[in-house]
Amino acid sequence: MSRAKGYNAGKDRQDRLIKERIHDPYMNRSKPTEPTICPQCRVVFTDGRWQWQPEVPKDANEELCPACQRIQDKVPAGILTLSGDFFAEHRSEILDLVHNKVEGQKAEHPMKRLMAIEEQDDGSAVITFTDTHLPRGVGQAIENAYDGELDIQYTEEANIVRVYWQR
Repeated sequence: MSRAKGYNAGKDRQDRLIKERIHDPYMNRSKPTEPTICPQCRVVFTDGRWQWQPEVPKDANEELCPACQRIQDKVPAGILTLSGDFFAEHRSEILDLVHNKVEGQKAEHPMKRLMAIEEQDDGSAVITFTDTHLPRGVGQAIENAYDGELDIQYTEEANIVRVYWQR
């Protein structure tokens, strides 16, 4: 048996520990059986992904989708905090922008959802999301529309993004 030129049977290989990246526990490690429907939101897993469908397959399995599981467990993937005097004065229109951005994303990506909006005693609002990209996108949309200060903090170990906007 001949070996390719330059093959040195692993002599240059250095054994090393590779730190495994922490994965989102709400994203299934194995795909659900197709078709599967979420009994809460009625999103369907088919063609390898969760998607909205006008008609639900009759033979569909039932399983809670990752977004509904996060909502049920009250474990957000992203948090957006809105604060400041400008926010207090324009709360309604800024929250309308938040809802519009979320609905646009949710239509295309069913796992991107708003979980809750909590009003704080200091007048700020804390908004939780089922996805790590949505709070950043919403925060950037608010910054583009109203200026202000935007701070984005991603914690890879906890698999959560925290976004702060104030003006």
